[in-house]
Amino acid sequence: MSAPATADPPMIRMVGVHKHFGSLHVLRDINLDVARGEVVVVLGPSGSGKSTLCRSINRLEPIDEGRIEIDGTPLPEEGRALARLRADVGMVFQQFNLFAHKTIAENVELAPVRVRRISRPDAHAAAMQLLTRVGISDQADKYPAQLSGGQQQRAAIARALAMRPKVMLFDEPTSALDPEMVQEVLDVMTALAREGMTMLVVTHEMGFARRAAHRVVFMSDGEIVEDSAPDQFFTAPRSERAKDFLGKILTH
Repeated sequence: MSAPATADPPMIRMVGVHKHFGSLHVLRDINLDVARGEVVVVLGPSGSGKSTLCRSINRLEPIDEGRIEIDGTPLPEEGRALARLRADVGMVFQQFNLFAHKTIAENVELAPVRVRRISRPDAHAAAMQLLTRVGISDQADKYPAQLSGGQQQRAAIARALAMRPKVMLFDEPTSALDPEMVQEVLDVMTALAREGMTMLVVTHEMGFARRAAHRVVFMSDGEIVEDSAPDQFFTAPRSERAKDFLGKILTH
């Protein structure tokens, strides 16, 4: 996929971002722009800083140094301004984080009612549309424990979309799923990409990266080592670290 051309400010901008966990330097001078409507997939070995990068974009992980902007607005440290900006950034985690005591529809409706102040009937109608979009409207009145992992993750995507976010972050959204459920979640994500949603996706799913990404960002030891088009990355990686990573991944 070719990247969308845009004169707007990047939807995500990270400038000189550093993050430490104690003596461990997990993000090292990260500079990254994600344009409006662009899909960027972040790859790399375990411990390379991928999830920390993803979680720092909406300050789930505070950074030590640098600047992060969402749609041209600097990310506030805390308070209401941060909550407002976070509402524009949808996040889907490895674990589904659904409320066990609420139905699937109630999970999707909750934040729009509380945060966006949408009326409950309107929120319910929108939730049902979103559940139809991710293919589980027939599960709306069930509780999370009654759904498969793939269905729960699709519900989590619907819940994130219910806030009408400007950008979606996915932190290894399929890694907790049984193999036969992975594709149903990737199909929903691929459809979102086609619809023009700005997405940053941390994943090990190489097929998704090849098919849906405009760019692949490869991380190792807290640094961005490569940032290139999928064809370039998978056929002719420039760094030894990327060659080594792909050699291990693609031979299995």
